[in-house]
Amino acid sequence: MALVVNPPRAPKPKGTLPSHYHESFLEKKGPRDQDYKKFWAGLQGLTLYFYNSNRDFQHVEKVDLGGFMKLTDEVPWGSSRDFGIYFSLFLRNQEIKFRVDSLESREVWKGFILTVVELRVPSNLTLLPGHLYMMSEARDKEEARRAIEMPSCFLKVSRLEAQLLLERYPECGNLLLRPSGGSAGDVSVTTRQTLNGSPVVRHYKVKHEGPKYVIDVEVPFSCASLDAVVNYFVSHTNKALVPFLLDDDYEKVLGYEEADNENGERVWVAPSAPRPGHAPPAGGSKQPLSDQPPPLPLLPPPQDENYVIPIGDAPAAAASYVNDEVPSPSWQVTPKPMKLVKGQAKAPKPPMMPKPEHRVLNGGLLAKKLTSNMAQPFFPATGLADVTAELEEKLQRRRALEH
Repeated sequence: MALVVNPPRAPKPKGTLPSHYHESFLEKKGPRDQDYKKFWAGLQGLTLYFYNSNRDFQHVEKVDLGGFMKLTDEVPWGSSRDFGIYFSLFLRNQEIKFRVDSLESREVWKGFILTVVELRVPSNLTLLPGHLYMMSEARDKEEARRAIEMPSCFLKVSRLEAQLLLERYPECGNLLLRPSGGSAGDVSVTTRQTLNGSPVVRHYKVKHEGPKYVIDVEVPFSCASLDAVVNYFVSHTNKALVPFLLDDDYEKVLGYEEADNENGERVWVAPSAPRPGHAPPAGGSKQPLSDQPPPLPLLPPPQDENYVIPIGDAPAAAASYVNDEVPSPSWQVTPKPMKLVKGQAKAPKPPMMPKPEHRVLNGGLLAKKLTSNMAQPFFPATGLADVTAELEEKLQRRRALEH
């Protein structure tokens, strides 16, 4: 019996580890975190990526350094550990605290962050020659990357739209790049500052001449990239101009942290939005908020004479009016007949009509039926008049035959 040989399995494709300027373990504490969380961190471009381990290909968090403000060596209050392992990163809208395992690791992280942000190797840090060489390589790579990449403050908007953006979102920056109406590749720089309480808007033209960008000022300045143009405006105004970065990461749901009484764990509580006329619950709602809007309140029908309410929707109370109560004009109610009070004279009975004389036919049965029918009140119904006419005709024929 021949044995069936299975074909060899192809090796599983392995993902490529991301290339970073610098990477190592880093403990991070954000604005919402109660304590530090340990990640494998990597710096690439102007972004800090955080992974669960050094073998992961997909990051779980990231921090954009486009809104960089400063780095400090602030030590958390009440900390008893080594003071040289803490540093803080201040961005435009938040502060992130970091903790490393040594003073050398802290200086290296600070050096790489400052290098990619300012495109220069810092000289005021305690670094080894090998670290300085690695940072100079990271600076060259970052300059090459920015030369072919548009800066984050470049938006395809018109002059008026640029002014409106800077006016409506002053917290996002006051310097914006936009396409120019001149030659292809030219750009314009729009800035907005406040002087003695009044806004001052300025527009600058940047010409694209070959591989260079020339800023059209009193003394023209040549830059290798648009990012260098942004750095020129920031550095020559003593950082009074801040690149515009429209932040769309604002939270939409208000929440807070609370201890669960059942298991003692800390949970995130999102209180329900108060509805008109209702007070919000004291403890809030620990369930996620629904995306559907709250149901609209039922409004009473307008008091208009032309408003018609369907009969099936009429309230039961509409048929319970008694005595002098007047129903609502919106309802057409048929009044009930009043009950007779004891002692009140009853309506007289209708007078009995005299019975017509009829001859006896067929034992008097037909005449008796006709006489009884004529004595009873007549209620018209469908086809009843025709039957009476037919009987009357037959009766006349009988009388004619007898005569």
